[in-house]
Amino acid sequence: MYSPANKNKFQQLLRSELGYQTPAGRHLAAQYIPGWKNLSYFARLGMIFLTASMVARTKGIDDDRWADFSLQNIRNAESVGGRLVISGLEGVARHRGALVYIANHMSLAEALMLPCITLAFNRVTFVIKEELLHYPVVGHVMKAVNLIAISRRNPRHDLKMVFSKGQKALEQGKSIIIFPQATRSAEFDVQAFNTLGVKLAARAGVPVVPIAIKTDFHGNGKWLKDVGPIDPHKTLYLKFGQPLTVEGNGKRVHQQVVEFIASNLIAWGGRVKGKLPGPATGQR
Repeated sequence: MYSPANKNKFQQLLRSELGYQTPAGRHLAAQYIPGWKNLSYFARLGMIFLTASMVARTKGIDDDRWADFSLQNIRNAESVGGRLVISGLEGVARHRGALVYIANHMSLAEALMLPCITLAFNRVTFVIKEELLHYPVVGHVMKAVNLIAISRRNPRHDLKMVFSKGQKALEQGKSIIIFPQATRSAEFDVQAFNTLGVKLAARAGVPVVPIAIKTDFHGNGKWLKDVGPIDPHKTLYLKFGQPLTVEGNGKRVHQQVVEFIASNLIAWGGRVKGKLPGPATGQR
């Protein structure tokens, strides 16, 4: 159910504490019953999407409702024993204006959780794959929040789409979240991490903010990627870096973004594939 009080309280906590950690003891009995944690998690996830889809078709979804549905997904993960750690929001809180958030993409979890977190500071949209707009139930929600969709069939067309729609959104003061990977993966592949986000930020004249993400709590499924095993023993990490100004061809900032993500993943016990793209004065 739409609950502005809960959403407002959580977002105010993010703005005041500049981070968040799941309180001890926030879980249900499902954590202790074999198999039930997965059933409980995906049953509630399905209900969240069904409700959001119904609202999208009848009332529409504004930023407040989007943030609330996102918070419901955070609470869903916590209800089965998931522990969420959000950190590094100091730079985001100080910045005034639009940003391009550039993140690695590990699972469905971050796409569900990031709206509530980032909307605490500014309006936001995502760059997504176009096929999501045609998914049953999910598609209604994606269309309602007006995301930037790319086909991934024609790279040149996709680039033009991101530049035109992305730049327009940024000029209107709306931040953009980009996952510059071909697909979700528990392993961070340095070579597969493209520079689209940096190029967009350079064209629009806005800073980039790297986000290091480790959400293998929600595993990727073998047959259906969104439905994978839940592991409450794995902490969910979302760490934001400082805003970075893009200069020249953006190569140095891209290096800093990659180093930020890779170094934090390594610190959290994550997997990184490939050689880092040369030395740069990064941040951790």
